[in-house]
Amino acid sequence: MNAQAGFTRKGWILFAVMAFVWGITYLFIKEAVDTFGPPAVVAGRTLLGGLVLLPFAIRSGALKAAWKHWPWVLVFGLLEMGGPFLLLSHAETQLPSGLTGLLVATVPLFAVIIALLRGDRSALAPIRLGGLLVGFAGVVVVVAGPGLFPHEPASMIAIGEILLTAVMYAIAPFVIAYKLSDVPSIGTITLALFAIGLAYLPAALLTPHEPPTVRSAGSLLLLGVICTALAFVAFFALIREVGPVRAPLFTYINPIVAIVLGTVLVAEPITPGLLIGFPIILIGCWFAATGGRLKPRASEAAPAAVE
Repeated sequence: MNAQAGFTRKGWILFAVMAFVWGITYLFIKEAVDTFGPPAVVAGRTLLGGLVLLPFAIRSGALKAAWKHWPWVLVFGLLEMGGPFLLLSHAETQLPSGLTGLLVATVPLFAVIIALLRGDRSALAPIRLGGLLVGFAGVVVVVAGPGLFPHEPASMIAIGEILLTAVMYAIAPFVIAYKLSDVPSIGTITLALFAIGLAYLPAALLTPHEPPTVRSAGSLLLLGVICTALAFVAFFALIREVGPVRAPLFTYINPIVAIVLGTVLVAEPITPGLLIGFPIILIGCWFAATGGRLKPRASEAAPAAVE
């Protein structure tokens, strides 16, 4: 990619796709865990996603290429799928989907911290540091804000699970950009999906769950095909286009999609904590990840194409 290009037209299209597709994910998870246990949701969506992509990965030879780098593919799978999918599924048994999407919007904050640890000194710019502080202040408002919900231990544990998910989501793009840049993306995605799906399958089969309803089964199917298989293809393309620091910017819009759908379709409440914390987190994330600029510095661009 052109290091000075910033968000190209293709980048904005991919950004919009990811913002919507992974924004509706939280609602589908919420519906799926109504009858399926969290391990079953993880196994179901990953195996379904893997089956959708498998013919393309085999035909192109990408699966064979990915197998040569299986340790890093497995690391990526654990960070992007194995840990987060289970944590999100369990957390949404305690929290509304809108709040889940909002807390996941802290991903860019953690991405900036990781970039700093990798030696990106631009993260020390006052605007970006201020953005970090503002963003985390927004998280505090959401978690401790008035009227959110009674702070029962189970709810606080669920919030911790989502924030841990955000950390893993922030690390995963760096694994793609710096360790798997020469591996065809569809091979990496397919191999990772099957590895995680097969790992969770025993727990999925042994975990008791209720007879699936049409809504929960349909949600799991959509999770696998749209929010997993197709979404990861777009996600890799976005990382290639804008780099691992800016790729998570779409998580700013995910909460809007999640909150609107959660409110309209399943009557989830919009609380004062959400209303106050939402704009604070978005503003903080934006300045932390961009420093107020739309174009990236050369040092922040993706090092190589993913495809």
